[in-house]
Amino acid sequence: MMTADAQTPARLRHAASWLINQVSAHSHRLVAEGFAAAGARGYHFRLLAALDEYGPSSQADLGRRTGIDRSDVVAAVNELAAKNLVERSPDPSDRRRNVITLTPDGSRHLRELDKVLAGIQDDLLGPLTEDERTQLTALLTRLADHHRRAG
Repeated sequence: MMTADAQTPARLRHAASWLINQVSAHSHRLVAEGFAAAGARGYHFRLLAALDEYGPSSQADLGRRTGIDRSDVVAAVNELAAKNLVERSPDPSDRRRNVITLTPDGSRHLRELDKVLAGIQDDLLGPLTEDERTQLTALLTRLADHHRRAG
């Protein structure tokens, strides 16, 4: 990760947008590497988490809930179904749609990925105290919520 050190221009070292971008890039690498080591991808975690929280869903609903493009949802669901982590079945109310359901193996895999993600959070936020982590998460949530409503 590129760091905000003495070689970085002061204009950047003190620009929140630049710092957030640097930390985001590092976070993305940690997540990709951590999930890959567990035989998963970020999309897999997002889909499994949505199914766990909201129950069986259409592929379109999964895309909306996770912010994943429909074509990427289809590809990720195919990968998850091949591993028996989800089941795809026709929607009884509309045979043109599929309903995706989390399997027991999918629930177990999600719990494993939760542990992987917890480790990633510890690595990423290592220099911060628990209170600072809570404060940072609250501030980032506020920013994300604001820009989601504005956008």
